[in-house]
Amino acid sequence: MREIFAGLPWWVKWVAVPVIALVVFGSLIASVVGFVIGLLFKVLVFVALVGGLIYIVRKFMANSASRSDW
Repeated sequence: MREIFAGLPWWVKWVAVPVIALVVFGSLIASVVGFVIGLLFKVLVFVALVGGLIYIVRKFMANSASRSDW
């Protein structure tokens, strides 16, 4: 493989081959990137919801404990 690329001009190695790879595998790359971004968004939403739930429960428990002191 190295011998094949050795005789080619620089623009073939650094421009044409990556462009061809993007054209051939572009939809695959886009779907993988989209899946990863979607997964990260879902993880972020999950963490925010769990954090909000913990905050609300702790606040409710603190208010409930202070009312029982009366």
